[in-house]
Amino acid sequence: MVLISEVEKSYDRVKALNNINIEVGEGELFGLIGPDGAGKSTLFRILTTLLLPDKGRIKVGDLDVVGDFRKVRNVTGYMPGQFSLYSDLTVKENLTFFATVFGTTIQENYDLIKDVYQQIEPFSDRLAGRLSGGMKQKLALSCALIHQPSLLVLDEPTTGVDAVSRREFWELLKILKSKGITILVSTPYMDEAGMCDRVGLIQQGTILKIDSPHKITQSYGKKIYAVKGDNLFRLLQDLREYPGTDMVFTFGQELHYTDKDTKADTGRLNSFLLERKHASLSINEIEPGIEDVFMKLSMEK
Repeated sequence: MVLISEVEKSYDRVKALNNINIEVGEGELFGLIGPDGAGKSTLFRILTTLLLPDKGRIKVGDLDVVGDFRKVRNVTGYMPGQFSLYSDLTVKENLTFFATVFGTTIQENYDLIKDVYQQIEPFSDRLAGRLSGGMKQKLALSCALIHQPSLLVLDEPTTGVDAVSRREFWELLKILKSKGITILVSTPYMDEAGMCDRVGLIQQGTILKIDSPHKITQSYGKKIYAVKGDNLFRLLQDLREYPGTDMVFTFGQELHYTDKDTKADTGRLNSFLLERKHASLSINEIEPGIEDVFMKLSMEK
């Protein structure tokens, strides 16, 4: 469905994208995962014909995003990272406007958007600028779907919304996927990676790895440990000085630790930390997550 080949893009001396190669199958939910500034928005803007690549090409089906940009726009629904609808129009007026632009009506494509739109339809006369974050999100998704696109491109759609709205949004994406729509979604939230069929990890304009979330976490290759203590900052500093440390970083209220050996000698590690007067210590083996793999690949880059 989407073929991205050797795409590069620079802004002055900053290389935003470096030799990006991604293939997304028809009906797939593909996630592009990475921090702010990784190049996600730049890639999506090229994909949706808003930017020209410096090098490489992108095809949506048989359509080239440069040579066939008008046709690409007709088969693509795009939801940018920032709310970009008309704040001084009502919910219904916004949706009617976007339907008219694509030569259709709300009634004609209601069945496609109803799972999303029904949740905000009671507020159809409310100005879009007065909606909550979650409701703005659903309105933007409805507008992106109103012309029955075969490809849906969502740039950080859950940034800035509450946890309940984030969960509801991903449930809506699963419903849309079941209808055969190909979905590309970017997010800085590593926990959302598990919602995707496959994900691409991106950092500083470079793809680090592409695979299913399960295979990515299984590729970590070493045992990983959650380490806790009474002084997390001092614990981090001391672990960085421990001779066996391969990698250690803060993860919420604990540290994630990987030893140079495949499996750590936890007894030796515990003794090292006790000698440095750490109290309330706990060292437990855990399953690696997407963020652990991302950190490992970033350091190896």
